[in-house]
Amino acid sequence: MKTVYNFCAGPAMLPTAVMAKAQQELVDWQGHGISIMEFSHRDKNFVKVAQEAEQNLRDLMNIPDNYKVLFSHGGGRGQFSAVPLNLIGLTGKADYLVTGSWSKSAVVEAKKYGEINVVAEPTVVDGLTSIADPSQWQLSPDAAYFHYCPNETVDGIEMFDEPQVDVPLVADLSSTILSRVIDVSKYGLIYAGAQKNIGPSGLSIVIVRDDLIGHALKTTPSIFDYQLMSDNDSMFNTPPTYAWYLAGEVFKWLKELGGVEVIERINLEKSNFLYNYIDNSDFYYNKVVPKQRSRMNVTFLLRDDSLNDEFLAQADAAGLLALKGHRSVGGMRASLYNAMPIAGVQALVNFMDDFSKR
Repeated sequence: MKTVYNFCAGPAMLPTAVMAKAQQELVDWQGHGISIMEFSHRDKNFVKVAQEAEQNLRDLMNIPDNYKVLFSHGGGRGQFSAVPLNLIGLTGKADYLVTGSWSKSAVVEAKKYGEINVVAEPTVVDGLTSIADPSQWQLSPDAAYFHYCPNETVDGIEMFDEPQVDVPLVADLSSTILSRVIDVSKYGLIYAGAQKNIGPSGLSIVIVRDDLIGHALKTTPSIFDYQLMSDNDSMFNTPPTYAWYLAGEVFKWLKELGGVEVIERINLEKSNFLYNYIDNSDFYYNKVVPKQRSRMNVTFLLRDDSLNDEFLAQADAAGLLALKGHRSVGGMRASLYNAMPIAGVQALVNFMDDFSKR
């Protein structure tokens, strides 16, 4: 096989070592003669896999004991509904900071269950997009929680400081979880779709503080009720077992690498290398204010957009896959999640440089 690098925003590439191990164990897991995906989720063998995955995630993120870790269905969009269903009943209201496309979608879902106040939206000054300054936020005095998405995959925007608010902080970390160190104790609830830095699609992780469990609206579906999920160790119903197993293998891989501190340094090196090339090019450009550029999703445009199709075709032929930007914004997007090696970014820059010269 030729070397290829998958820059897809999600489902994204998984670590090569994890994929190789999964391939080896696919039909015969640890000598049992069946795949791990064929075990009952209540079988002691799978329960051990599940417990180990949770503990490794707790270790990687230093999750305090007064937080539950739930492995759920529905991905990030499922949690767009689950969060208000479980929390908005505290006051009937919630604050949402819009940082880009995904937080806008979260607002649409949350409005089905209560009164939602959009505290601010992104601003554009001199052609550069940025997240609204906290001094401009219009906060509610009685919000049940404050929701935001620190990394927007479509827009290539990342927010590195946690909002300073007096209500439980809720974060959609789907595209940034495990990419850099965070202090979990600053959050009331964290959720993340798995298909970027955790594992395959179909799974979502919820990390929720104990005092925020048990407030679900009566209309909440059982599989999205955090109390019910917690009481049943995320196994009230059949969970996505194979995705859970692969997530556990990714957690092992990350621990063996040295943990989140190490991968953060690697991610910073990758993104800086690509942004530095873009900034020093008269052929490509980026439209996000530098201090809020995403480390995970580097968006860029060609100054001559008539070359877009040719760029993508030649990149694909060179083994650089899925570089097309989201349909709502156009341009290009290189997603540099944890599994993307530095060599992949170097190959992309080499191609971009060669294409611009030709």
